[in-house]
Amino acid sequence: MQFPIRRMRRLRKTPQIRKILSETKLNPEDFIYPMFIKETLKDGQKEHIDTMPGQYRFSSNDAVDEAKKLEEIGLSSVLLFGMPEEKNEIASSAYAENGIVQNTVRKLKEETDLVVITDVCMCQYTSHGHCGIIKGNEILNDETLDYLSKIAVSHAEAGADIVAPSDMMDGRVDAIRESLDVNGYDDTLIMSYAAKYASAFYAPFREAVSSAPSFGDRKTYQMDPSNFNEALREAELDLIEGADILMVKPAIAYLDVIRAIKDEFNVPTAAYQVSGEYSMFKAGIEAGYLTEEVIYESLVSIKRAGADLIISHFTPEFLRQYKG
Repeated sequence: MQFPIRRMRRLRKTPQIRKILSETKLNPEDFIYPMFIKETLKDGQKEHIDTMPGQYRFSSNDAVDEAKKLEEIGLSSVLLFGMPEEKNEIASSAYAENGIVQNTVRKLKEETDLVVITDVCMCQYTSHGHCGIIKGNEILNDETLDYLSKIAVSHAEAGADIVAPSDMMDGRVDAIRESLDVNGYDDTLIMSYAAKYASAFYAPFREAVSSAPSFGDRKTYQMDPSNFNEALREAELDLIEGADILMVKPAIAYLDVIRAIKDEFNVPTAAYQVSGEYSMFKAGIEAGYLTEEVIYESLVSIKRAGADLIISHFTPEFLRQYKG
């Protein structure tokens, strides 16, 4: 059947027709909101993040209050990042019973019905800013696994529904799964940062949580942006080790990886639209180079690529527009 009988523009005739024929739909439950909780902040003194316009660091109580407001307009899930008062070489505050993340998890589980996800890493908690134990200038893989497991178990004890290891150490999913199971948390899910690239898009986040490494970089454990097949191997290993959800980070520059992982494994797949992506679009909108429609377009591209869940700092804006 050829033109003029088949006219594709009929499918786009009106906003109502375009809406009902939309192939990819964004829903509130698709979104996870990343929140930054700073231990030294007093209630009512949230800090604006200069590199991420419209984003804030919260005290524990203020984070819960903000999450409750967003839950009222459709928020389903949060991802927590902690900023401790004290740091040391072994990140002991990351697995403290009354650490900033652990206390916030308890409050959220008591006062909301949100799915609470916690970032399991050491970089915000170490004095050197790396995601593992160091010796000289080397990040020690196997020695780090014990500490990551401690962090994950402490989050599960506090009530976290999902733990999300972001360190990219080899074998961390297996170590965390074993530790969770041995301690009676066999129902706690693991969302692995399966394909986490050594990306320039992380720069605003590192300022936001004061996690820049004091020496070197993270290229010995995060992935080379030029590698595609390696991402599939990383994802497969994480599944074998016990991951329940696979994540790709960043999102926009790695849509091909999201699609490949979804097609290859057909398991729940998440993508993180990271700080640099957020700030880039915000700056473009502020300068008048872009319109706000770019927010929706970027988010729907991530969903279209195959992500079931989208971690995005644009979550509040999407929820307000969806509701309104």
